Amino acid sequence: MIDVESAACNRIKSQSAILYSAAGITAILVGGLIVVAAPKPATATPAYAAQTKLACGRCHASPAGGGSLTDFGKAFAANGHKLPKKQ
Repeated sequence: MIDVESAACNRIKSQSAILYSAAGITAILVGGLIVVAAPKPATATPAYAAQTKLACGRCHASPAGGGSLTDFGKAFAANGHKLPKKQ
């Protein structure tokens, strides 16, 4: 004879295990998505130096590039990473 309470308890335990598994998988997927989609800090690129024919230190406080920007560098970034047209 099957104990009705025992069968119901086993069914609830089984459903709970499925829900916990689904919650765990969802948490892993959401965590992975956050890591992949999180904005990354911009870094200096030699392509801008090649494009503008200027040294990295013209836009960056460090002569090697990277780090904080000079006023010229901020203006360059605000202008869509293009040099202003000569007048």
